[in-house]
Amino acid sequence: MTMHLLVGALALALCACSSEAPPPAAADTSSQATAETSAAERLEAVLAAQPEEAKARYAHRHPKETLEFFGIEPGMTVVDTLPGEVWYTGILLDYLGPEGKVIGADYSPEMWTHFGDFAPDPKTRETWTADFVQKAQGWRDEGDAQVGAVQFGAVPEDMAGTVDVVLIIRALHHFNRLEDKGGYLTQALADAKKMLKPGGVVGVVAHRAPEENPDDWASGEAGYLKQSAVIQAFENAGFEFAGSSEINANPNDRPTTDDVVWRLPPTLATSRDNPELKAQMEAIGESDRMTLKFRKPT
Repeated sequence: MTMHLLVGALALALCACSSEAPPPAAADTSSQATAETSAAERLEAVLAAQPEEAKARYAHRHPKETLEFFGIEPGMTVVDTLPGEVWYTGILLDYLGPEGKVIGADYSPEMWTHFGDFAPDPKTRETWTADFVQKAQGWRDEGDAQVGAVQFGAVPEDMAGTVDVVLIIRALHHFNRLEDKGGYLTQALADAKKMLKPGGVVGVVAHRAPEENPDDWASGEAGYLKQSAVIQAFENAGFEFAGSSEINANPNDRPTTDDVVWRLPPTLATSRDNPELKAQMEAIGESDRMTLKFRKPT
């Protein structure tokens, strides 16, 4: 069964399992209420149809609550920074439907040169937009959203004012830590603002540093950023702060200046050969994450 058919079947099942129907809404709100219910059921069905490995992360990544907080609905055009087969492009392809579009967004080729041993082959970045579209076509089923691609620092003019939501999920720390290397955070926020329609939203999920930790440690080099600094950066770029959510918070994660975010699950980079330390990191769980929404002024 294709993903599209499975989503449809699950959506019908969710409707069938609903309890006694609620009383009719007032005439002027019934259509909106029906649309919201339909979108919520579709998202639940899409998430239920994902691979088991992805669903095992839901308790830590809260995809339903996160996408709903950002106001993402079927039919929208959404930019997904550092897109993946599941997170979040694969989910969005199914959820946004045939009237929607997912645009994968990558760091610029120049920015990637600052990643040292973790940098991909530069040649792959030169053709990334075409390569990504071709690859993502293989993730689509009938009735899924359309696919596009863009690189920060090279947003074409015909994309200006065409996007409903830009997602920057667990990617902002790299823009920030490399800002002094080439103004990459400044460029990314300008590009997001350019792509968005008036009133469009940027949705941010980022590893959150304790506010009392030193600013130089919370630059993103250790993976963490201060929430206050992120809000200030967006406001300086001309965005309106539209709200925060604690849906991705983890109060057990209280990093010191000796810690990096990759010590925690799922990476567990510092404890692969140390079962006792690994157990301690697993007991903390995944990182404490801020979930922030910003809006382009109308």
